[in-house]
Amino acid sequence: MKRSRINSIMDEAAEMIRAHGFILPPFAGWSPEEFRARKAEAAHVIDARCGWDITDYGAGRYDEMGLFLFTLRNGRLADLQKGTGMCYAEKLLISKENQLSPMHTHVLKAEDIINRGGATLVVELFGSDATGAFDESAGGRVLCDGIARDFAPGERLRLAPGESVTLMPGDWHAFWGEGGDVLIGEVSTVNDDETDNIFREPIGRFAEIEEDEPPRHLLVSDYRSWLA
Repeated sequence: MKRSRINSIMDEAAEMIRAHGFILPPFAGWSPEEFRARKAEAAHVIDARCGWDITDYGAGRYDEMGLFLFTLRNGRLADLQKGTGMCYAEKLLISKENQLSPMHTHVLKAEDIINRGGATLVVELFGSDATGAFDESAGGRVLCDGIARDFAPGERLRLAPGESVTLMPGDWHAFWGEGGDVLIGEVSTVNDDETDNIFREPIGRFAEIEEDEPPRHLLVSDYRSWLA
């Protein structure tokens, strides 16, 4: 993705987030230079990979297959493994109309996916085989707003604003906006986007960036190279 496109997506996302009455944390507004100057005090933000995250899954077709994310808070995998401390995470996502977030599951992370506002969020579901691998013939059971619901393989849940689904490891899912863009909340156990996203197809989690202009804000995938 071109950096200019990423900068533009940030502007569009910030406008939508504000329109729904949500305020991002102060570090969301930091320039790359401010991040460098304050990296010692922002060590948790950097280590936990909180912040801006925009991906086209390496396919170069963001409007068709992509996702905007902002990680608001995130614990550490070590806390989750020992069962004490900051074992939770929270994100905001924006799924544009007909923009696919492709079929995937998680090994560790359980998550609530919440329609925070906008259009309808479609979530397509499949179950797993005994090893946790994708099984096109398997259904399962999820919680929708805390109420148990069985799903058939390939069933599509349609979540209106305010509605949610709870997904456990092994619940394979893809999602997109229907009828417009959707602001999504994600509340989960600790989030590890580098190792805990298992995609059905062999695709990348992060975008490759063409630096055609300076970054407005750093992406979480920029931290290693820009803040070393």
